[in-house]
Amino acid sequence: MGRRRAAIDPSYPRWVWITAGATVALLIVGGAFILRTLLFAPGPGLGGPSAGPGNVPPAGEPLAQDSPAAVAGASPCISLNIFTSLENAEMVRSMAAEYTAKPRSVDGKCVTPAVTQEKSGVAASKVAAQFPGVPAGERPAIWLPDSSAWLRIAREGAGGSPVPEEGTSLGRSAVVVAMPETMAGALGWDSKPPSWSEVFKMAEDRDAWERLGHADWGKFKFGKASPLVSTAGLMALTASYGAAGGSLGGVDAMDLEASSLKEKVRAVELGTSHYMATPEHFLWHAREADDAGNVSEFLSAVIVDEKSVWDYNRGVVSEDGITKKSAPPPKQPLRAIYPNDGVHVADNPAVILDGDWVGSQQRLAAEDFLRFAVTEQGQNVVKASGYRTVQGKLDAAVAGTGRYAEALQPLPLPKAGALVAMQDSFPEVRKRARALFLLDVSESMVQEAGVTKLQRAKDAVRKALDHFTGDDEVGLAAFSHVGDGPLQPGVVSPVAPFKTNKEDLLAKLNELKAVDATPLFEAVSRFTGEQAKDYKDTFINTIVLLSDGKNDTTHPGDLGGLSEQLGHQNHSTPVLVFTLAYGPDADVPTLLEIAQASGAHYYDATDPNRLEEVLGELVTSF
Repeated sequence: MGRRRAAIDPSYPRWVWITAGATVALLIVGGAFILRTLLFAPGPGLGGPSAGPGNVPPAGEPLAQDSPAAVAGASPCISLNIFTSLENAEMVRSMAAEYTAKPRSVDGKCVTPAVTQEKSGVAASKVAAQFPGVPAGERPAIWLPDSSAWLRIAREGAGGSPVPEEGTSLGRSAVVVAMPETMAGALGWDSKPPSWSEVFKMAEDRDAWERLGHADWGKFKFGKASPLVSTAGLMALTASYGAAGGSLGGVDAMDLEASSLKEKVRAVELGTSHYMATPEHFLWHAREADDAGNVSEFLSAVIVDEKSVWDYNRGVVSEDGITKKSAPPPKQPLRAIYPNDGVHVADNPAVILDGDWVGSQQRLAAEDFLRFAVTEQGQNVVKASGYRTVQGKLDAAVAGTGRYAEALQPLPLPKAGALVAMQDSFPEVRKRARALFLLDVSESMVQEAGVTKLQRAKDAVRKALDHFTGDDEVGLAAFSHVGDGPLQPGVVSPVAPFKTNKEDLLAKLNELKAVDATPLFEAVSRFTGEQAKDYKDTFINTIVLLSDGKNDTTHPGDLGGLSEQLGHQNHSTPVLVFTLAYGPDADVPTLLEIAQASGAHYYDATDPNRLEEVLGELVTSF
């Protein structure tokens, strides 16, 4: 289906400066300049003037007070389904709890909010497609992504979109560069923020720490999330285009299809150590490295939203973006760096979807919930959840823990066409991968009826190969052995440019057969060593390990020695070993340690039915 451009509200701010004390916007409307508050008024998505929460007053003026019902409405309650991003789900759940703590009556009924969450890009695709296969009663009335970027992308993606043009912002979080404090201090960025171009230039200098007298920190490791699924990743790519084109706020005016611009963006992206699906993945591993006493082994800098910095500094991290783990604060907190030429701001817009599944009562309940969200009581939840309010106010304790800047210099959000064009260009401009797929072909891979685990693994790898471009370098190896015999079959398709070896790789993948034992440690040690010997600094050097069992062999090797090898390689010639536990008998603790030691991420497909989905997410890491 062809793209259609979204109708962009002509009152969208061309320039705005936000502070904690005053929030106004200079707007160009029909050639005239006017002042108005930014993003606080309800947009057309709230169903017209009578549906929204009303204009939010400027900072310094009191917000409206909550007006709960005297008595809760009758049962059965109206089910109000709310669909959020991973990043803001916790805030929205807290908002729903505060809303239901007081009696509510909508059309004579009580209201029961239910919050579900999804990666931002995945959510946008589901909304644009109008939730195929999902029963009408389970579809959301409110969509609340963490950025208006996803509203624009969803509207651009399909005809008949249920997404209104604009939403009501419930709170804001700046997209920043997060660094361990000692590293930020070593660069002087904690006191004098750099420009985005200076950030990217530093990332390109992989030997920066050695040059600055910190050789023990290894290479400069700069992480980014995927722009296809994460707001921080999408805004990072937008900043790359802005820096490459010489105008952080002028992306809409650039010829995004120009080969000269893409070449500059590709040069900027070379500074990326590797990508992960979401910022939470990076922060989870940073915390693991901090617990081990050396966060520098994993991270020098990563682009995330400031709320995630607050979470990290108070000891809250998540491996999957859903389940939160609380612990004491890290030994080495992160410093949020706000580049001096501006930051993009995740505005957490709420829209009531224009789907035929949203009945009149659901719409009324959604309107009532959104009215509450911008009252003083609702905005207190926003502040307590680590966000800036719609008036730009911060909780003092949150700001201190998160090292928030008091004032923001927001960059304009690009239009829908530009956002989609940058996403579409990502396979072309991203840093290239040098990946070896390493498959366990032990006997257990065929010990089941019907379609074997080995065949499912082959099918999943075949589909995952669609992620790669011709300039990526991809290879295939497998491991097992019989009795005391040598590891076999070993490398069956050497790592080579995908445009030249795709057919060979697919043929050799199809020929793989299960053998017997599982020399897991020997295989990982051998093949990561070979990848390290052929290390290429302009590529993301990686191994994708699929295993359904544990190290079961008479061959030598142990986890301690393997972890030491991987850690040493990660310091100078990092080969990231992304591990995937396949099936319920996989040795999850071992696969976790292997991934951690190499600076990569562990993925869970212990439910074999999720293998294709999980491997598809894994390959977005490079």
